[in-house]
Amino acid sequence: MENDSSVMEFILVGLTDQSQLHLPLFFLFLLNYVVTVVGNLSLINLICLNSHLHTPMYFFIFNLSFIDLCHSLVITPKMLMNFVSEKNVISFTECMTQLFFFCFFVHSECYVLTAMAYDRYVAICKPLLYTVTMSSQVCSLLMFGSYVMGFAGAMVHTGDMVRLSFCDSNIISHYMCDIFPLLQLSCSSTYASELVTSVIVGTVGIISSFIIFISYALILSSVLHVSSAQGWSKAFSTCGSHIVTVGLFYGSGLFTHLKTSPAGSMGQGKFFSVFYTNVVPMLNPLIYSLRNKDVKCALKKTLKRIAN
Repeated sequence: MENDSSVMEFILVGLTDQSQLHLPLFFLFLLNYVVTVVGNLSLINLICLNSHLHTPMYFFIFNLSFIDLCHSLVITPKMLMNFVSEKNVISFTECMTQLFFFCFFVHSECYVLTAMAYDRYVAICKPLLYTVTMSSQVCSLLMFGSYVMGFAGAMVHTGDMVRLSFCDSNIISHYMCDIFPLLQLSCSSTYASELVTSVIVGTVGIISSFIIFISYALILSSVLHVSSAQGWSKAFSTCGSHIVTVGLFYGSGLFTHLKTSPAGSMGQGKFFSVFYTNVVPMLNPLIYSLRNKDVKCALKKTLKRIAN
């Protein structure tokens, strides 16, 4: 695709323009970055090295950690540059590349979380058919479809953005190249782009949310027929981590795109986008390991191997 923009580079404003906050925020997000990378890499390695974690549920968690790790690598380094440089410049090509991978990983995570909800439904509601229904071929197909759909969504968003013209301001009022801040800079009509973005985001959000809601509605219906406290406890331990992850990811994404007022919408968007670009990728490995006996057991075994 060709672009006839006169703007060849953009300037990222960053999270805040208050210089006195830059140094504390730099160390805060650097810590966040280290914890995110170490946490997700550790969970990926634990799943790979321990055969008892080679199950459908941990296959999905493996992919979720991989996406969160890559998501953090795409966003956070450039974000940290905002706090230590006077002018954080990003070229047009780099900006579109960041936008593509940002959209790719966000869309893919939506589909992975949806696949995980289906996996939990089969595990609780159809336990006798679980190994057949969630075979390695089915799991691989679900993940392949998640990445393909994520790639397709990212291609549409990025291709749509490349076709726009940028010929006046080049200052992005954000810490990354996101869709709506870029649309505000375009000197060509953005009606079609906004419509395409709304349709894609709305479709992905509604379909994935609907499947997750139906899965948990069926799970709840099944659990209500179980009178034992042990059955309730098992169902909660199986689904609890996923419910927390879904709530954090979709909740922060929803608030990011809710515009309460024209003046405050951009600041509000930046605040909530920090949750699903920085906080959620950091919390996911903690959520899936702190209350998980299998992961704790795998960690102890791995540490023993290293010690010996």
